[in-house]
Amino acid sequence: MSRRRNKLHRPVGDLLLTMRERADTLSQGQQQVAAAMLADPDFAVRANVDALARRAKVSPPTIVRFCRAMGFAGLRDFKLHLAQSLAVGTSTLHRAVVPGDDMQAVTHKILQGAASALANLEQHIAPEDIERAVTRIAKARRVDCYAVGNTSMFMASDAQARFSRLGLVSNFYFDAHLQLVSAATMNKHDVALAISHIGRMPFLLETVDVAKEQGALIIAITRPDTPLAGRADIVLPVVVPADPSMRVGTEAYLAQMAYVEILMVGTGLRRGPPALRQLKRVRQVLQERGVDSETHPVLERAWSNGEVQPS
Repeated sequence: MSRRRNKLHRPVGDLLLTMRERADTLSQGQQQVAAAMLADPDFAVRANVDALARRAKVSPPTIVRFCRAMGFAGLRDFKLHLAQSLAVGTSTLHRAVVPGDDMQAVTHKILQGAASALANLEQHIAPEDIERAVTRIAKARRVDCYAVGNTSMFMASDAQARFSRLGLVSNFYFDAHLQLVSAATMNKHDVALAISHIGRMPFLLETVDVAKEQGALIIAITRPDTPLAGRADIVLPVVVPADPSMRVGTEAYLAQMAYVEILMVGTGLRRGPPALRQLKRVRQVLQERGVDSETHPVLERAWSNGEVQPS
């Protein structure tokens, strides 16, 4: 298991939105705390631990446990970030965009938010987890990629394509039946890469359970503290602001993309010259056949025989 599994993952962005999103992952008492704070966040900022406990009808230690479950060191740290969220407010389109913003401001805020989210993500990455992941992938007999949902399926498909270009035996499955077939044929020399921002889709969790029973190493790209994260041997945590309009927002999409590229580049470095030669050969074949080039070889031959080349 990862040595960083117990690290606090402080949420970024709108804390009220994050509380709503994580409510179903909390214990009953902590859900009562979240409900009380969401009902009157201004009171939550002003109140002490005893007042909050009375309002939520829980014990004071439950208040502290709730704050830690949300990724904070304690109530004081939590209230500071809650006050910041209340000061900024929440947009139904984007957490930083407000009515009246012109398109220059909208463009700046969205790009700045994406850049900040990626920069913040680095603080949550355990280098030893990345090292362990790429080392196992580089030596794996097979690397199978699983996903649920449009965004995650694209990422898993991209990961499979990247690993294959390095000479690895890799597959991508999104169908529940085929995922189970894949998992049932794994062994201790294999790696299962599961990608899901939500991290709680039943048939994906079942597939991961089967792969783990077979001895495969489970790498998950997901939010921390999800059921998928709990099942994984290595978690690459997607810690980004909650998106007010989309379940999987731009920052989550970019974080998943970054992790896939980190795994691919790291694996290529671990496999050394043979992987680089394989990558070069794949690129050469695709270019020769017009797949990864702007023009097709057939058209180039036609133009060289005197036909007029389009401008």
